[in-house]
Amino acid sequence: MDLGDRLRDGRALLPLRAFLGFTFCFAGLQKLANPDFFTAGSPISIQAQLAGATRRSPIHGLIGPLTHVAIPLGLLIAFAELAIGVGTLLGLWQRIAAAGGIVLSLLLFLTVSFHSTPFYTGADIVFAFAWTPLALAGAGSVLSADAALAARVTRPSRRTSAQRVGRREVVTGAVALATLFLGGVVAGLGRIAGRGGRPAASGTELSPSAPASTASPGATHAASGGGHPPGFPIGPANAVPVGGAAGFSDPSTSEPSIALQPKPGVFLAFDAVCPHAGCTVQYDQSAKLLVCPCHGSQFNASTGAVQLGPAATGLAPLKIAKGEDGQLYVS
Repeated sequence: MDLGDRLRDGRALLPLRAFLGFTFCFAGLQKLANPDFFTAGSPISIQAQLAGATRRSPIHGLIGPLTHVAIPLGLLIAFAELAIGVGTLLGLWQRIAAAGGIVLSLLLFLTVSFHSTPFYTGADIVFAFAWTPLALAGAGSVLSADAALAARVTRPSRRTSAQRVGRREVVTGAVALATLFLGGVVAGLGRIAGRGGRPAASGTELSPSAPASTASPGATHAASGGGHPPGFPIGPANAVPVGGAAGFSDPSTSEPSIALQPKPGVFLAFDAVCPHAGCTVQYDQSAKLLVCPCHGSQFNASTGAVQLGPAATGLAPLKIAKGEDGQLYVS
């Protein structure tokens, strides 16, 4: 049997089918089973990822309105990945499943990994092209539900054509219901397991105290007799634990940011948006690193420099100082 025959019967595409089908099933189930994926305060949530995409994606104008329907969108993506993965593993409606894989991979490329440098380090564009052989050739005749159903339809039988079509609809419906049931079971187990077991955040959220917040939001506080350093107040210094971190929103850009106090009285601050895909980094106190929870990039907690990719650039440092009023100021 030559390569052409193996391509026609789908045997040569079995490894690709297995990899793509398993990967998409795993991705969908992982989203449903992870309670943090739908929790707005988590840096790995669908809400946080959409917020990052609105800042960095080339189609940010289209993503902005979707932030209001983040949870339904997250469910749609998870079940779409499940349906595509199951269809690919079974060889059921293979060309439709592959077309869905291409569309979903391209959307993820434009929203998540568009800024990956070099471009081939982002997996989404690779997945988009990996689906194309299955979209063009289908699943073939080997381990293919499409081929089995087609053979039953064309095989001489006393059943009417309406009965044969009805059988196909029953099989398709059963697979769809099984996929939904499996997804629901995994989601329920994941949420039960996640209760009480969620790790604590690496820091609190800073906000200006009452005396400092009376200042005009657009004004810069110059050093004066009041002891205010230049910049905007972001919150009390004692809210940042020694050896720990606290999040805040940069008053000048509204970007998520993070303040650290590595030693008593020494404060550092960085833009907390990972330059790889726009997720919000967290401080790992045990490793003394700023870590992206989405793709694993690691940054030096003293300088913001990249220590481990896929991020190609570091976190932007912010000027921070403590005022005599006990507030932290960022400029």
